[in-house]
Amino acid sequence: MSQASDAVREVLPLGFPWVTADPFLFCVYHRDQYPAGNAELGPKASLAGRDLGMDFTLKDGWRMYHGETVPGFPGHPHRGFETVTVVQQGRVDHADSLGAAGRYGDGDVQWLTTGKGIQHAEMFPLLHQDQENPLELFQIWLNLPRASKMAEPHFKMFWHENTPIYTSPDGQTRVKLVAGSLDGLSAPTPPPASWAADPAHHVAIWVIDMAPGARWQLPAAAAELNRMLYCFGGGLSVAGTALQPEQDARLDSAQAVELASGDAPTRLLMLQGQPIAEPVAQYGPFVMNNKAEILQAFNDYESTRFGGWPWDRPDPHFGPVKGRFARHADGQEESPPEAAASHAE
Repeated sequence: MSQASDAVREVLPLGFPWVTADPFLFCVYHRDQYPAGNAELGPKASLAGRDLGMDFTLKDGWRMYHGETVPGFPGHPHRGFETVTVVQQGRVDHADSLGAAGRYGDGDVQWLTTGKGIQHAEMFPLLHQDQENPLELFQIWLNLPRASKMAEPHFKMFWHENTPIYTSPDGQTRVKLVAGSLDGLSAPTPPPASWAADPAHHVAIWVIDMAPGARWQLPAAAAELNRMLYCFGGGLSVAGTALQPEQDARLDSAQAVELASGDAPTRLLMLQGQPIAEPVAQYGPFVMNNKAEILQAFNDYESTRFGGWPWDRPDPHFGPVKGRFARHADGQEESPPEAAASHAE
């Protein structure tokens, strides 16, 4: 059997959302070319013809999603898993039922353990009124094992200034480490209840950018991990197997594979981890181990609203001026290193 057929077990279309494998539950890629913003931080454009509240049609290059004034996802509940939101471009305003809040983007990552239950809003404020407001992000759902399903919710920011980027010796390949380690570099520490917090689970979330014609070897990891490589820009050869844009490959995690970029820049996401290997019962925003636990999640949400909603609107945003920040449920506020340094001066 050839190296290609050994190392690349399957090639699939990306679809929407992208196909994932245990311990991951869901991965979606949002890319919206939003126009200039208006005074309310929504699009300075007509919303006529859009199914407001459920606008997932890519019309004029952008979508409102569940937002009706500001694009995004107004308050909604989760239980039993984690959301990892990797914002490559643009800004996201976070607000939740515990009173935590934040504005992040342009390379930042938010890692949220929903645990026993939380409501949150994820809005995309269009801050620039004199130019377009492009947005690009991944949202990845990472499952929690049974023992951590009811963990306390935990909100953590990985500012881009603190997120390591590996550069290959020839300078042609760059790997952003959201989770995992590579060549002596390690991603920031995940929240304590996360499946990714234990290095023995080999969880990796890597965003890979390759220059045209670049060649780089994706290193081997432990055997029997689930390892998925998603191509969302350009095209490449993976151990001799072609991977086109809008395709993903399921790889043998125990084998190193050569990646050879095509004639255009290649953009990839890799998700890897040891399977949790527990039953999964999912209904919308709740992910538990059985149907009874899903019913209990609905009952708990109806009775407690997971802490209520301390905001005056379902789609909170933080105005046109405020920079990146994170305010935690205990009231402590943090700024990214660059902003903190400027403030100190």
